[in-house]
Amino acid sequence: MDITFIRHGHGEHLIDYPNRLNELHPGLTERGKIQVTMLRKQMKIDPHDVILVSPTRRTIETALLLSEGEHLTICPLVGPRMFPQNPKFVPFICDQLYSKEELETQFPGLSVMDCGLECWEEGINRMDEHQFEVLARGLLQWCREQDATFISFHMMAR
Repeated sequence: MDITFIRHGHGEHLIDYPNRLNELHPGLTERGKIQVTMLRKQMKIDPHDVILVSPTRRTIETALLLSEGEHLTICPLVGPRMFPQNPKFVPFICDQLYSKEELETQFPGLSVMDCGLECWEEGINRMDEHQFEVLARGLLQWCREQDATFISFHMMAR
């Protein structure tokens, strides 16, 4: 079992930083697409590997470029999360998750891991630390049961 974490490529929300952090559903820039294409040449994704993807446009675009759309599973548990947590912090609009309905429209045919949770509105971004730890441990255990897992995610800090 291997778990590989992959940060999404350079996103549109990082152009004119920090002024575009409140842009809804930013995708990859041309620079980001080149970054991911270069990364793809350095790694091997086998047909039995699983790719978990945050339900945001830039992470899905990253995973699609890495895998040609195969073996992707969109999972809200790998979505953006502020660190450190602070109830006074307001999430950036660029970190808003796609709803299940938006995913079906924008990215038809991709698999969605439901997780049995109502976390599609807020995701894990502001989730209570204890609940997050329980869910993270469960997800990591699930990943350990796979042959190899790639996770396209975000790096968050305030």
